[in-house]
This record gives sequence, structure tokens and C-alpha cells, in this order.
Amino acid sequence: MSTNSSQVKVDRVSKVHYSLQGEPLLALVDVTFSVANNEFFSIVGPSGCGKTTLLNLLAGFEEPTRGELCIGSELITAPGWERAVVFQEYALFPWYNVYDNVCYGLKRKRVPETEQRAIAEHYIALVGLRGFEKRYPRELSGGMRQRVSIARALAVNPSVLLMDEPFAALDIQTREYMQDELLKIWEREPKTVIFITHSIDEAIKLSDRIAIMAPRPGRIAEIKSVELPRPRNLADPTMAELAREVKNWLRQHAFETAPA
Repeated sequence: MSTNSSQVKVDRVSKVHYSLQGEPLLALVDVTFSVANNEFFSIVGPSGCGKTTLLNLLAGFEEPTRGELCIGSELITAPGWERAVVFQEYALFPWYNVYDNVCYGLKRKRVPETEQRAIAEHYIALVGLRGFEKRYPRELSGGMRQRVSIARALAVNPSVLLMDEPFAALDIQTREYMQDELLKIWEREPKTVIFITHSIDEAIKLSDRIAIMAPRPGRIAEIKSVELPRPRNLADPTMAELAREVKNWLRQHAFETAPA
């Protein structure tokens, strides 16, 4: 990974949500971190700690109540082509086949049709779906649908890939396969990846660094580096010890609130 510049910067970000009755709920407080170019950066934490809220802020779907989020020197104020999102739900258009789903963003960008074809064919092949171009989402397995989602995100050539628990709905065997496939894709065509997950083991297997979020309100409690070569074996004693550390921390702090 490249560490000579911070591509993504989150600076003292807080976010307040409001209930239907107008009562404020502090979802995030003073979140600060940076992610280097082409780094694989995961965020873990208990349910309700604000992981998805943070990803929505990075995507530009929401605005922070306080603080700033930047890509390079550019402030994030709205969605942009330099950031692509892969959701837990596949979010594919059921009336489009694989090829047309992958081309969707390219059409929105008004890329010439001949270029669309070349780009779509490249990324369909990259995610291992050559031969399935004319299939519809209902004809694909869960893992194949998520590969289409990844191809569609990569096709618009983002510098940052935001992934919100993309493999959570998959069975264990398919999930492990998709983790391996994602790493292969990332190594062939490096991107800055910010990856949300509930799985400590998944984060350790994939990431250069892992941010641990504490809840109530959500905040970054600690950032751990994973300085081990890939591919990684979770049975490796060093990895097993790191997993124990993170899991123990989460068990101890899952229900605490931030100090006043």
C-alpha cells in the first residue's frame, strides 16, 4: 500500500439524528482518522455504533453536523464518481441483465457506447462472470450478484471503494470465497477501500488497518495495524491473538457510553 499521502480524511466529525418527535440522538462524536492511497481500511464495532452512518457521510448521502470529510483536498458535500458504494443488499436492477447493470453508471456518466462495452467486458471478466453477461439477477447466486455489484462499482473508475458489509448475507463458504476474490481484484487494480464489517476475522484477513468503533455515541476507540503478508491464515498464532484482542475489547466496551 502507498502511505505517502492521506487520500481520505475524516476530521472531528459528529452527526446528530433526530427522532420523529424532534429529539436529538448523537450518532457519532469527534470521529477522526485518515486512510492512505490504496489502503484497505476496515471499520468494526457493535451494532448501533454508527458504522453505516459514517459510510453514508463518506459517500455524501448525508452531511455531518460538525467536522469535515475530504478526498485529498476536496471536501465531501455530495455523492461523486470518485467514490463508489457496494451495499450489503445487492442493489441491482432486476430488469437489467449483468451487462446492463455494470453499464448503468457508465451511461449516467455519458461514456461513449464503444467505451462502455470495453469497460463492462473488462470488469465482468475481472470478477469472474464472463459468459453471464445476459443473465438477470434472479438467475444468479448471492455471491454472483455481489460480484456484479462490485463490477458495477469498479466500472466508473472510483479512487475510493466504500463497502457496507458486502458479504454479510452470504453463507460462510461463499463469504470466504468472496473475500479471496475481493483481495485478488484489489491487488490487480488497487483502490482505497473502506470496508464496514461485523466480522473481526474478516477485517483481519482483508485489511491493512482496522478501526475499532465504540458505541453511544459512535467514536473511533483504537486503530490497529495488521502487519502480516497476504494471503493470511486465521489459524496463524499472530492473527489469532489479534482477533482475541479485538474481540475482548468489544466485549468489554460494547455497552459503555462516552465520557461526558
